[in-house]
Amino acid sequence: MPGKPSVLFVCVHNAGRSQMAAAWLAHLAGDRVEVRSAGSDPGDAVNPAAVEAMAEVGIDITAEAPKVLTADAVRASDVCITMGCGDTCPVFPGKRYLDWDLADPAGRGVDAVRPIRDEIRILVEGLIKEIA
Repeated sequence: MPGKPSVLFVCVHNAGRSQMAAAWLAHLAGDRVEVRSAGSDPGDAVNPAAVEAMAEVGIDITAEAPKVLTADAVRASDVCITMGCGDTCPVFPGKRYLDWDLADPAGRGVDAVRPIRDEIRILVEGLIKEIA
């Protein structure tokens, strides 16, 4: 990937998995990667259990808000990573698409969200090795 790679994380509500993944990537890769996240049906707020789980590892996502998935966001990204949103992500030639099979943290407490957070970190670390 020439230049700074751009990654878009997509889940249904953009309230849990994609927010945690975007935060991990921004935290671990710094300015080496451009990071976006969005949802096919955005929620009203980021999942409080996701906020708490990320705070436990020193990452503050309290200022984040769910965003709607747009074709422009996909067009502007080199890698699009979906997490349970199925076929709602627009597909454009020349983009790399990955689907991460992760449990949905919606409606779960922080004890259930921690393992999801940790699994996302491992996936993000692997992604950084590939693209940055």
